Amino acid sequence: MIKSKIKIRSKYVPEGIKILYEDRDIIVIDKSSGLLSVKATYEKEKTAHQLLINYVRKGNPKARANLFVVHRLDRETSGVMVFTKSHKLREKFAAQWKEVEKKYLAVVHGKLAEKSGVIESYLAEKDDYIMQSVKTPEEGKLARTRYRVIKESKDYSLLEIDLLTGKKNQIRVHMSERGHPILGDLKYNKNPHGRLALHALSIKFKHPFNNEEMVFETKIPDYFSSCFEIQGKDRDLSLKTKSFKCSKEHPKRRKRKKRR
Repeated sequence: MIKSKIKIRSKYVPEGIKILYEDRDIIVIDKSSGLLSVKATYEKEKTAHQLLINYVRKGNPKARANLFVVHRLDRETSGVMVFTKSHKLREKFAAQWKEVEKKYLAVVHGKLAEKSGVIESYLAEKDDYIMQSVKTPEEGKLARTRYRVIKESKDYSLLEIDLLTGKKNQIRVHMSERGHPILGDLKYNKNPHGRLALHALSIKFKHPFNNEEMVFETKIPDYFSSCFEIQGKDRDLSLKTKSFKCSKEHPKRRKRKKRR
């Protein structure tokens, strides 16, 4: 892991966020499932964006510190996110975005007939905010998703996914339309399981200020181990399939003892 150039003030890091790296130009985090990336009409304060702004301003409430979102994750998707500390650097990121490498992990229902490949379609948003594939470029925007099956169990498959384009709900739509929806996807599958089993595992990019190549990889969520037993932490993801089914609930949290 690349060492931060600014000391991370652990006691001020907000719940739901782990800071992987910070310097004077960017912040890289590991966002937890259930936390919004940016504000919505129903939530403006408890978002990764606003919580990080508050973190940067700790110790100096009058500071005009601001952060700019480079890319977003769905609320229930966990994993790596990048923010810049100026709009100029945000634009530099946008200019190189096609070259940025983004890898995801997903647990999907069933076994895929083709163990690797690229899913390509044009995506458009319906009136109910649901994304779907359409027939022509005039109707939607091109979305490309590369995948490979890492492991299989009786009911599920673990996929490593390269996001070749970054359209809204892209991975979720492509897997659902292939008949292998992501576990826990209430939007595109309506199944009763727990959290969405989609995780932004890693990102590789050139630093927008000095062009230094940077790679950040996050820890695989414990929830995934209810389907597959993780044997190693390398990028090849050496995994051993467990014999039991995925848990229907979130991992149990330990109850804190009340102070007397």
